Amino acid sequence: FNPSTEEVAAIITLGSEADTNAAIAAAKAAFDSWSVTSKEERLGYLNALVEQYKNRSEEMAQAMSIEMGAPISLSQSSQTSAGLGHLKTTIRELENFEFERGLNDRSPNDRIHYEAIGVCGLITPWNWPMNQVILKVANALAAGCTCILKPSEISPLSSLLLAEMID
Repeated sequence: FNPSTEEVAAIITLGSEADTNAAIAAAKAAFDSWSVTSKEERLGYLNALVEQYKNRSEEMAQAMSIEMGAPISLSQSSQTSAGLGHLKTTIRELENFEFERGLNDRSPNDRIHYEAIGVCGLITPWNWPMNQVILKVANALAAGCTCILKPSEISPLSSLLLAEMID
């Protein structure tokens, strides 16, 4: 429901246990190839996502305005830009992150290797959807993890749009 009008905004289907298990299986299968992508490949995908996000920013603002009942001006000026800002920050951090580094000066031959841990289960609240969602999704992808996102059933429209952009 759009809280500002109390009208039906969309019809969604809540996932079942079988849906959850299917999502986990798909994310596990995708992890094998995604986790070994290079930092440069991940940066390429994240930069492409930034372009998608910019190109569809009005759609994103509309989705958040409808699902949360927020004034469109707030969705356009603050909420959509929060997601874009977090995406850009993730990219900057990934550009400077070293997945392999020395342990310390006393142990020059010892190395620390950072690697993706696996499938991330991400649950987000209804408020400031792209702020909450991007902070989790972008960082999981940057680290080489696959993820399953469970947005709030109160504000799922922006997450559905983001999933389209990622696809």
